[in-house]
Amino acid sequence: MTVGTAETRLVILRGNSASGKSAVAAEMRERFGPGLALVAQDNLRRVVLHEPDAPGGANIGLIDTVARYALDAGYHVVLEGILSAARYGPMLGRLHRDHRGLTHLYYLDVPFAETLRRHASKPQPSEYGEAELRAWYQPLDLLRGDTETVIGADSLRTETADRILRDTGLSSLPTLHR
Repeated sequence: MTVGTAETRLVILRGNSASGKSAVAAEMRERFGPGLALVAQDNLRRVVLHEPDAPGGANIGLIDTVARYALDAGYHVVLEGILSAARYGPMLGRLHRDHRGLTHLYYLDVPFAETLRRHASKPQPSEYGEAELRAWYQPLDLLRGDTETVIGADSLRTETADRILRDTGLSSLPTLHR
């Protein structure tokens, strides 16, 4: 089942906890303006469903449905989250194959020590700690098919947002849905 239009862009932004995904996605949305839907795994899984990240979780289908709905409504979509390859890879692969427009996949590769440092600077770092971060950490958890562009920890948030906006062509597209 095809989704979106030839003009819509789908950006899938993955990486470990505290790798900067949410900050980069928010920066992209702020710069682009109306017409860019932000589909955040944490929001749908933790806030909407209050569900643990487990194989076969309901959030996987919800993430897919929300992304597809936004694309079909003519929005460009930034889908961001840890989105582990083992649990989310099949859904992401189908979404990528079904999207009529351009799809770009990025993986933020941040070493564990840096994720600890970044986590400590979050607004509520006591929500979970080093033990949880260590248990969740998957080094270079890439999707099958060599489809993701890997961006290292040395790329600043603004540089990463610039690069993705430029790579995807979003930096030169007009905003939608005003």
